[in-house]
Amino acid sequence: MRHTPGYVLTDPDEVKRLVRENPWATIVSSTASGLVASHYPVMLEEGEDDIVLVSHVGRPDETLHELGEHEVLVIIQGPHGYVSPGWYSPGDFIPTWNHVTAHLYGTPEILSEEENFRVLGELVDHFEDVMPHPVRLDTDEAAARRIAKGTVGIRLRVTRFDARLKLSQNKAPEVADRIIDELQSGENYSSPELAREMRRVHGHAAQ
Repeated sequence: MRHTPGYVLTDPDEVKRLVRENPWATIVSSTASGLVASHYPVMLEEGEDDIVLVSHVGRPDETLHELGEHEVLVIIQGPHGYVSPGWYSPGDFIPTWNHVTAHLYGTPEILSEEENFRVLGELVDHFEDVMPHPVRLDTDEAAARRIAKGTVGIRLRVTRFDARLKLSQNKAPEVADRIIDELQSGENYSSPELAREMRRVHGHAAQ
């Protein structure tokens, strides 16, 4: 990402929060055949001091990405949105795009078939738990195991990351407040999720 020291995010716990709240990830590999990108949900292995992700890919993506053979980049994209200079002070006329983004690097470990099935079950449970009548893989475990054979599980121990919180930290408090209000409930570019992130870095109580 562009070198912007004022927006750098260095706290691993904040990166973990970003992953928890934005689990749809982009996996990028530089392979012998060129660049390959795929999109899959990821989940943290909780209780780890380091950032450790588990996920799966559908076959043949494990071959296309050459998973396990080299470092990959996993992109986590949090809330983002357009910020109009109409929300700034007079004379400040350059628009921008606020965002929360993390680039995570590491070499994936390929999971065994049994561990992959366990992780798939945990991933389903994670998203189904909020449903009024959660559906589990053990609804028909035999069928679920047959379907799971079409996937390959991975674990990524993140060895380094590059993350940004670009949330108008360079603006005066009253301008930041105006941007937050527009993002929260404005008519044209509302983004309550981005407004919430801005409140965090500007010290406002969550609303």
